[in-house]
Amino acid sequence: MFEVLTGTGLAASAGLNAYIPLLILGLLGRYTDLIDLPSGWTWLGNGWVILIMAVLLAVEMVADKVPVVDHVNDVVQTVVRPTAGGLAFGAGSSSETVTVSDPGSFFSTHQWVPVVTGVLLALGVHLLKSAARPVVNATTAGFGAPVASTAEDATSVVVSLAAVLLPVLVLVFLVGLAFFVYWFFRRRSGRRRERDAARAAGFRV
Repeated sequence: MFEVLTGTGLAASAGLNAYIPLLILGLLGRYTDLIDLPSGWTWLGNGWVILIMAVLLAVEMVADKVPVVDHVNDVVQTVVRPTAGGLAFGAGSSSETVTVSDPGSFFSTHQWVPVVTGVLLALGVHLLKSAARPVVNATTAGFGAPVASTAEDATSVVVSLAAVLLPVLVLVFLVGLAFFVYWFFRRRSGRRRERDAARAAGFRV
């Protein structure tokens, strides 16, 4: 159960920022005893891999805070974040994936399930983030982009650490995410009805 929560939290975090959960896994696996990466995922703790992820994280953190550029970044990250989510879920739930010596066993033993689950979780969070960001930019004339991005990065860090250190807290995040999804789409539907009503009133005049 805890392994599933760990994988879920890391995959959801990857939907907000692809590199934060992977970097946290690598750093904790390399420099602490808080997590023991399974044999197929020890490469996350490699010094060069950590350095590359840190550089990519720095680039994304800058790009995601600039209006318009953040939209382009989200388009690019549509592939990267779900992929990172699959890797994070696989590593976090202690599963072996495509790094096993026998690729056939990857499918026959259902070791692909955690990876696909992580991909879908990260993709869902990423699509929600991508849908919400234009609304934030439009309603704040772009000034809300850095604030929203910083909040997303902070959430990704907190959830990633919670997933490793206290997985039960991931449930709190999931409940909060569910409420946000409900509020966001209800608000979006309300705004659409208001625009339709205003347009209809204009036609009558």
